[in-house]
Amino acid sequence: MANDESNQPEAVGNARRSGAGSPSAPSPPEPPAAPFAWQPLTPRGVAAFASATIGRLLLIQLIVALLAAGATVCALRLAWFPSIRAAIRQLPEQGVIRHGKLNLSHAPVAPLAENRFLAVAVNLENQRAASSIADVSVEFHQANFQVCALLGCLVFDYPKNWQVEFNRPELEPLWGAWEPNILWLAALGMIVLLLLSWALLATLYFGCARVVAFYANRALTTGAGWRLAGAALMPGALILALGILGYGLGVVDLLRLGVLFALHFIVGWIYLIVSPLFLPRLSVVAPLSVNPFSAPPAP
Repeated sequence: MANDESNQPEAVGNARRSGAGSPSAPSPPEPPAAPFAWQPLTPRGVAAFASATIGRLLLIQLIVALLAAGATVCALRLAWFPSIRAAIRQLPEQGVIRHGKLNLSHAPVAPLAENRFLAVAVNLENQRAASSIADVSVEFHQANFQVCALLGCLVFDYPKNWQVEFNRPELEPLWGAWEPNILWLAALGMIVLLLLSWALLATLYFGCARVVAFYANRALTTGAGWRLAGAALMPGALILALGILGYGLGVVDLLRLGVLFALHFIVGWIYLIVSPLFLPRLSVVAPLSVNPFSAPPAP
Protein backbone atom coordinates (compact mmCIF):
# COMPACT_ATOMS: atom_id res chain seq x y z
CA MET A 1 0.00 0.00 0.00
CA ALA A 2 2.80 2.36 0.87
CA ASN A 3 4.61 1.47 -2.32
CA ASP A 4 1.52 2.35 -4.39
CA GLU A 5 1.18 5.74 -2.69
CA SER A 6 4.87 6.52 -3.20
CA ASN A 7 4.72 5.64 -6.92
CA GLN A 8 1.61 7.76 -7.49
CA PRO A 9 3.39 11.18 -7.62
CA GLU A 10 6.00 9.76 -9.98
CA ALA A 11 3.32 8.45 -12.32
CA VAL A 12 1.52 11.79 -12.25
CA GLY A 13 4.79 13.57 -13.08
CA ASN A 14 5.47 11.23 -15.99
CA ALA A 15 1.95 11.78 -17.26
CA ARG A 16 2.35 15.54 -17.07
CA ARG A 17 5.73 15.41 -18.85
CA SER A 18 4.37 13.17 -21.59
CA GLY A 19 1.31 15.38 -22.01
CA ALA A 20 -1.13 12.53 -21.34
CA GLY A 21 -4.65 13.67 -20.71
CA SER A 22 -4.07 17.21 -22.06
CA PRO A 23 -4.94 18.47 -25.55
CA SER A 24 -1.96 19.17 -27.87
CA ALA A 25 -1.57 20.65 -31.33
CA PRO A 26 -1.31 18.06 -34.13
CA SER A 27 2.18 17.58 -35.48
CA PRO A 28 2.60 19.01 -38.98
CA PRO A 29 3.13 16.54 -41.82
CA GLU A 30 6.70 16.29 -42.92
CA PRO A 31 7.40 17.49 -46.47
CA PRO A 32 8.38 14.78 -48.94
CA ALA A 33 12.05 14.19 -49.50
CA ALA A 34 13.59 16.08 -52.42
CA PRO A 35 14.05 13.88 -55.51
CA PHE A 36 17.55 12.93 -56.52
CA ALA A 37 18.67 14.98 -59.55
CA TRP A 38 20.66 12.89 -62.00
CA GLN A 39 19.08 13.10 -65.49
CA PRO A 40 17.63 16.11 -67.35
CA LEU A 41 15.84 14.05 -70.02
CA THR A 42 12.29 14.22 -68.64
CA PRO A 43 10.30 17.13 -67.17
CA ARG A 44 10.32 15.42 -63.77
CA GLY A 45 14.09 14.93 -64.01
CA VAL A 46 14.57 18.60 -64.91
CA ALA A 47 12.35 19.66 -62.01
CA ALA A 48 14.54 17.66 -59.61
CA PHE A 49 17.42 20.06 -60.25
CA ALA A 50 15.45 22.85 -58.56
CA SER A 51 16.27 21.28 -55.19
CA ALA A 52 19.78 20.12 -56.18
CA THR A 53 23.04 21.94 -55.61
CA ILE A 54 24.61 24.13 -58.25
CA GLY A 55 27.59 21.78 -58.26
CA ARG A 56 25.42 18.89 -59.42
CA LEU A 57 23.91 21.05 -62.16
CA LEU A 58 27.37 22.10 -63.36
CA LEU A 59 28.48 18.45 -63.36
CA ILE A 60 25.59 17.40 -65.61
CA GLN A 61 26.16 20.42 -67.85
CA LEU A 62 29.85 19.55 -68.15
CA ILE A 63 28.96 15.98 -69.20
CA VAL A 64 26.58 17.27 -71.88
CA ALA A 65 29.18 19.80 -73.05
CA LEU A 66 31.77 17.01 -73.35
CA LEU A 67 29.35 14.99 -75.48
CA ALA A 68 28.73 18.00 -77.72
CA ALA A 69 32.47 18.66 -78.00
CA GLY A 70 33.08 15.03 -78.94
CA ALA A 71 30.39 15.24 -81.64
CA THR A 72 32.00 18.42 -83.00
CA VAL A 73 35.44 16.82 -83.16
CA CYS A 74 34.04 13.77 -84.96
CA ALA A 75 32.21 15.98 -87.46
CA LEU A 76 35.37 17.97 -88.23
CA ARG A 77 37.51 14.87 -88.67
CA LEU A 78 34.97 13.06 -90.84
CA ALA A 79 33.48 15.92 -92.87
CA TRP A 80 35.88 18.85 -93.34
CA PHE A 81 39.42 17.79 -92.57
CA PRO A 82 39.70 15.17 -95.38
CA SER A 83 38.95 17.89 -97.95
CA ILE A 84 41.50 20.24 -96.39
CA ARG A 85 44.21 17.59 -96.49
CA ALA A 86 43.35 16.69 -100.08
CA ALA A 87 43.37 20.35 -101.13
CA ILE A 88 46.81 20.95 -99.63
CA ARG A 89 48.20 17.96 -101.54
CA GLN A 90 46.98 19.51 -104.82
CA LEU A 91 48.70 22.87 -104.30
CA PRO A 92 51.65 23.74 -106.56
CA GLU A 93 55.23 23.58 -105.40
CA GLN A 94 55.56 27.37 -105.26
CA GLY A 95 53.02 29.88 -104.05
CA VAL A 96 52.78 32.75 -101.56
CA ILE A 97 50.37 35.43 -100.34
CA ARG A 98 52.34 38.68 -100.18
CA HIS A 99 51.21 42.33 -100.07
CA GLY A 100 47.56 41.33 -100.38
CA LYS A 101 48.10 39.21 -103.53
CA LEU A 102 48.11 35.47 -104.15
CA ASN A 103 50.91 34.39 -106.47
CA LEU A 104 51.21 30.78 -107.69
CA SER A 105 53.65 29.15 -110.07
CA HIS A 106 50.64 27.74 -111.92
CA ALA A 107 46.93 27.97 -111.20
CA PRO A 108 45.03 24.67 -110.83
CA VAL A 109 42.39 24.19 -113.50
CA ALA A 110 40.05 22.13 -111.29
CA PRO A 111 38.90 22.35 -107.67
CA LEU A 112 41.62 21.31 -105.27
CA ALA A 113 39.25 19.06 -103.33
CA GLU A 114 35.51 18.57 -103.10
CA ASN A 115 33.03 16.39 -101.27
CA ARG A 116 29.48 16.90 -100.06
CA PHE A 117 30.70 18.85 -97.02
CA LEU A 118 33.53 21.14 -98.19
CA ALA A 119 34.95 22.25 -101.53
CA VAL A 120 38.25 24.14 -101.93
CA ALA A 121 39.23 25.82 -105.19
CA VAL A 122 41.67 28.42 -106.60
CA ASN A 123 40.31 30.92 -109.11
CA LEU A 124 42.89 33.63 -109.71
CA GLU A 125 40.96 35.26 -112.55
CA ASN A 126 37.82 35.46 -110.37
CA GLN A 127 35.67 33.91 -113.06
CA ARG A 128 32.22 32.52 -112.36
CA ALA A 129 32.77 29.06 -110.97
CA ALA A 130 30.57 26.08 -111.56
CA SER A 131 27.98 25.30 -108.90
CA SER A 132 29.31 23.06 -106.17
CA ILE A 133 27.53 20.21 -104.44
CA ALA A 134 29.34 20.93 -101.17
CA ASP A 135 27.62 22.51 -98.19
CA VAL A 136 30.49 24.97 -97.80
CA SER A 137 32.87 26.11 -100.52
CA VAL A 138 36.07 28.13 -100.12
CA GLU A 139 37.49 29.82 -103.19
CA PHE A 140 40.82 31.66 -103.28
CA HIS A 141 41.11 34.61 -105.66
CA GLN A 142 44.13 36.77 -106.42
CA ALA A 143 43.19 39.57 -103.98
CA ASN A 144 40.69 37.86 -101.69
CA PHE A 145 38.98 34.63 -100.82
CA GLN A 146 35.30 33.88 -100.36
CA VAL A 147 33.36 31.42 -98.24
CA CYS A 148 29.96 30.35 -99.57
CA ALA A 149 27.32 28.38 -97.68
CA LEU A 150 23.58 27.98 -97.54
CA LEU A 151 22.83 31.62 -96.70
CA GLY A 152 25.24 33.26 -99.18
CA CYS A 153 28.90 34.22 -99.57
CA LEU A 154 31.34 36.23 -97.50
CA VAL A 155 34.38 37.84 -99.13
CA PHE A 156 37.59 38.56 -97.19
CA ASP A 157 40.55 40.52 -98.52
CA TYR A 158 44.08 39.34 -97.84
CA PRO A 159 45.75 41.65 -95.30
CA LYS A 160 48.39 43.88 -96.86
CA ASN A 161 50.99 42.89 -94.26
CA TRP A 162 50.49 39.15 -94.78
CA GLN A 163 53.25 36.94 -96.08
CA VAL A 164 52.00 33.35 -95.96
CA GLU A 165 53.36 30.41 -97.89
CA PHE A 166 50.62 28.93 -100.06
CA ASN A 167 52.22 25.79 -101.45
CA ARG A 168 52.24 22.06 -100.76
CA PRO A 169 55.81 21.68 -99.35
CA GLU A 170 55.13 24.29 -96.66
CA LEU A 171 51.48 23.72 -95.79
CA GLU A 172 51.38 19.91 -95.73
CA PRO A 173 53.71 19.42 -92.72
CA LEU A 174 52.29 22.53 -91.05
CA TRP A 175 48.75 21.19 -91.26
CA GLY A 176 49.87 17.77 -90.07
CA ALA A 177 51.36 19.35 -86.97
CA TRP A 178 48.44 21.65 -86.23
CA GLU A 179 45.51 19.36 -87.00
CA PRO A 180 45.40 17.70 -83.52
CA ASN A 181 45.78 21.09 -81.84
CA ILE A 182 42.90 22.49 -83.89
CA LEU A 183 40.70 19.60 -82.78
CA TRP A 184 41.59 20.19 -79.12
CA LEU A 185 40.93 23.91 -79.46
CA ALA A 186 37.59 23.23 -81.16
CA ALA A 187 36.55 20.88 -78.33
CA LEU A 188 37.65 23.34 -75.63
CA GLY A 189 35.95 26.24 -77.40
CA MET A 190 32.71 24.25 -77.68
CA ILE A 191 32.75 23.42 -73.95
CA VAL A 192 33.41 27.00 -72.88
CA LEU A 193 30.85 28.38 -75.33
CA LEU A 194 28.13 26.02 -74.12
CA LEU A 195 28.74 26.59 -70.41
CA LEU A 196 28.72 30.37 -70.83
CA SER A 197 25.66 30.37 -73.08
CA TRP A 198 23.75 28.09 -70.68
CA ALA A 199 24.53 30.38 -67.75
CA LEU A 200 23.35 33.41 -69.75
CA LEU A 201 20.19 31.72 -71.02
CA ALA A 202 19.32 30.40 -67.56
CA THR A 203 19.60 33.96 -66.26
CA LEU A 204 17.21 35.13 -68.98
CA TYR A 205 14.78 32.19 -68.70
CA PHE A 206 14.36 31.54 -64.97
CA GLY A 207 11.77 34.30 -64.64
CA CYS A 208 9.48 32.40 -67.01
CA ALA A 209 9.81 29.27 -64.86
CA ARG A 210 8.91 31.25 -61.75
CA VAL A 211 5.81 32.69 -63.43
CA VAL A 212 4.64 29.20 -64.40
CA ALA A 213 5.32 27.94 -60.87
CA PHE A 214 3.43 30.87 -59.35
CA TYR A 215 0.24 30.26 -61.34
CA ALA A 216 0.53 26.50 -60.82
CA ASN A 217 0.86 26.98 -57.04
CA ARG A 218 4.33 25.41 -56.98
CA ALA A 219 7.30 26.23 -54.79
CA LEU A 220 10.16 27.79 -56.75
CA THR A 221 12.67 30.28 -55.40
CA THR A 222 15.00 32.42 -57.49
CA GLY A 223 17.99 30.10 -57.11
CA ALA A 224 15.89 27.01 -57.71
CA GLY A 225 14.39 28.63 -60.80
CA TRP A 226 17.85 29.37 -62.17
CA ARG A 227 18.94 25.75 -61.66
CA LEU A 228 15.74 24.45 -63.24
CA ALA A 229 16.21 26.74 -66.24
CA GLY A 230 19.79 25.57 -66.63
CA ALA A 231 18.72 21.93 -66.58
CA ALA A 232 15.89 22.60 -69.05
CA LEU A 233 18.47 23.52 -71.69
CA MET A 234 20.13 20.09 -71.59
CA PRO A 235 17.62 18.06 -73.69
CA GLY A 236 17.87 20.51 -76.58
CA ALA A 237 21.66 20.52 -76.34
CA LEU A 238 21.70 16.72 -76.60
CA ILE A 239 19.50 16.91 -79.71
CA LEU A 240 21.90 19.41 -81.27
CA ALA A 241 24.90 17.21 -80.38
CA LEU A 242 23.24 14.24 -82.09
CA GLY A 243 22.57 16.45 -85.11
CA ILE A 244 26.24 17.49 -85.32
CA LEU A 245 27.34 13.87 -85.09
CA GLY A 246 24.79 12.90 -87.73
CA TYR A 247 26.14 15.64 -89.99
CA GLY A 248 29.67 14.27 -89.67
CA LEU A 249 28.42 10.78 -90.47
CA GLY A 250 26.54 12.03 -93.54
CA VAL A 251 23.09 11.24 -92.15
CA VAL A 252 22.05 14.89 -91.68
CA ASP A 253 22.66 17.57 -94.30
CA LEU A 254 23.38 21.22 -93.56
CA LEU A 255 19.75 22.30 -93.98
CA ARG A 256 18.46 19.74 -91.50
CA LEU A 257 21.27 20.65 -89.13
CA GLY A 258 20.04 24.24 -89.23
CA VAL A 259 16.51 23.01 -88.46
CA LEU A 260 17.84 21.03 -85.49
CA PHE A 261 19.70 24.12 -84.29
CA ALA A 262 16.42 26.06 -84.20
CA LEU A 263 14.57 23.09 -82.71
CA HIS A 264 16.94 22.77 -79.76
CA PHE A 265 15.84 26.23 -78.55
CA ILE A 266 12.16 25.23 -78.81
CA VAL A 267 12.78 22.05 -76.85
CA GLY A 268 14.39 24.10 -74.09
CA TRP A 269 11.35 26.39 -73.91
CA ILE A 270 9.00 23.40 -73.71
CA TYR A 271 10.92 21.88 -70.81
CA LEU A 272 11.09 25.29 -69.14
CA ILE A 273 7.29 25.59 -69.17
CA VAL A 274 6.38 21.97 -68.38
CA SER A 275 8.99 21.11 -65.73
CA PRO A 276 7.70 23.52 -63.01
CA LEU A 277 4.43 21.57 -63.03
CA PHE A 278 6.30 18.62 -61.47
CA LEU A 279 7.45 20.63 -58.46
CA PRO A 280 5.80 20.10 -55.02
CA ARG A 281 2.74 22.17 -54.30
CA LEU A 282 2.99 25.03 -51.87
CA SER A 283 0.44 23.43 -49.49
CA VAL A 284 2.73 20.43 -49.08
CA VAL A 285 5.96 22.35 -48.82
CA ALA A 286 4.87 24.93 -46.23
CA PRO A 287 1.90 23.69 -44.15
CA LEU A 288 0.54 25.77 -41.28
CA SER A 289 1.42 23.86 -38.11
CA VAL A 290 -0.31 26.29 -35.71
CA ASN A 291 -3.26 28.55 -36.39
CA PRO A 292 -2.21 32.02 -35.09
CA PHE A 293 -5.88 33.03 -34.57
CA SER A 294 -6.92 30.04 -32.44
CA ALA A 295 -6.98 30.13 -28.65
CA PRO A 296 -4.09 28.51 -26.83
CA PRO A 297 -4.80 24.99 -25.54
CA ALA A 298 -6.10 24.67 -22.02
CA PRO A 299 -3.55 23.47 -19.45
